[in-house]
Amino acid sequence: MTIVWDTIVIGGGQAGLASGYHLKKKGLKFLILEANNQATGSWPSYYDSLKLFSPAGLSSLPGMKMTGKKNHYPLKNEVIRYLKNYAKKFQFPIQTNQRVTDVMKHDMGFTIHTQTGDTYQTRTIINATGHFHNPYMPEIKENDLFQGEVLHSSAYQNPDRYMGKRVVVVGRGNSAVQIAIELAEISHTSLAVLQPVQFVNQKVLGIDLHYWFRVICLDTFPFWRFGKEVPIPSAVADLGDYKARLEAGKPDQQKMFTSFYSDGVIWPDGTNEPVDTVIFATGYRPNLSYLKKIGALDSEGKPLQVAGISTTIPGIYYVGLEGQRSFASATLRGVGPDAHFVVRKLIRYLKSLN
Repeated sequence: MTIVWDTIVIGGGQAGLASGYHLKKKGLKFLILEANNQATGSWPSYYDSLKLFSPAGLSSLPGMKMTGKKNHYPLKNEVIRYLKNYAKKFQFPIQTNQRVTDVMKHDMGFTIHTQTGDTYQTRTIINATGHFHNPYMPEIKENDLFQGEVLHSSAYQNPDRYMGKRVVVVGRGNSAVQIAIELAEISHTSLAVLQPVQFVNQKVLGIDLHYWFRVICLDTFPFWRFGKEVPIPSAVADLGDYKARLEAGKPDQQKMFTSFYSDGVIWPDGTNEPVDTVIFATGYRPNLSYLKKIGALDSEGKPLQVAGISTTIPGIYYVGLEGQRSFASATLRGVGPDAHFVVRKLIRYLKSLN
């Protein structure tokens, strides 16, 4: 007999686990499909030195506090351990190694196909995959001529093999700055930017900025209710001496290069400089191609949704999108409230079907 689930969550990372918490709490019959062999999302693939930009006291999923002092900024391995313990504590129904390849819509709901050839039936879907598996790299003139190494920050792990190399990191966000500062310790590293990096003090009056965001409700202000896009902060959180290091030229900032040539890059003033490696810390784009056939995406592949509810396909929901309901939506501290909101809407939809 074929099982028809109330909902299937696609993605077993932080957004999927937060969704699982609220689905279980409400007693729904659900399943989480995770593409990898463990429900830790993209965290194992991030660079080794990554640390959260929000303190442990504000970085928990619903129902289980992040371990450690509340003002501590958890490292990558601490987050992975936390996610594993979270899934173990709540005993969510998770099927690993189930990468979704196709979704079909029909009168009873949806059919989901996975890379292994398995098929699942569900009345609704919560997509909680995030963007990590679709890294964005801009097209740069003559990039095919460059003989050196080009990679996205998603493929960067640690600085070990860059000792004494000439490295250019493209980007001005948190990851770009963290990676460039780390590399500048052992190599000649530059940040290539369109505009200079802007910093924001991580602490105000000795208290982390994210606590202030919560106090004044900026963290969860519902811009979407007013038909406005959620503003995503572009300033880099200064977790220590980041600003001082850039001001000291370790790394230095350069106006974005205009082109590659065989041995390196060409800077705006026309200077040709030999470069060993270029790392693009230029973010990600949605990777939801399995929802394209049913009309859930726009022409650029972005989900057609408001606050995590599909505007074109009833029964399709999202958790973990950047700017979904607040500028915390794609973070550990933001997926819990968004999942709670989405599950309430999902339950209301299921009741309308009965």
